[in-house]
Amino acid sequence: MEIMKIKKNDIVLILQGKDRGKKGKVLQTLPEDKKVVVENGNVMVRHLRPRKMREKGQKIHFNAPLDISSVSLICPKCGKQTRVGYKILENKKKVRLCRKCKEVID
Repeated sequence: MEIMKIKKNDIVLILQGKDRGKKGKVLQTLPEDKKVVVENGNVMVRHLRPRKMREKGQKIHFNAPLDISSVSLICPKCGKQTRVGYKILENKKKVRLCRKCKEVID
């Protein structure tokens, strides 16, 4: 399992697919599949048939996972689309770093 550079609650920009250009918050990360679920991104519809008599069918909208390579992190400090770097602080703690403004992302 590889460490993912994008974490839950990060704001990301969708780079590919039908929702290209949209921004959204990461709701869930799936590291074993290298996918993320983005709020209001890649919305799918599941149709459910009625189970009993006089029951109606339903359309359920849900956010399907996107591949990690299809999204890019937006830096909370400078607001630009950026790649993620890492830096080890004096107290031996590893932190994420914005490659554009060199600020710590947390």
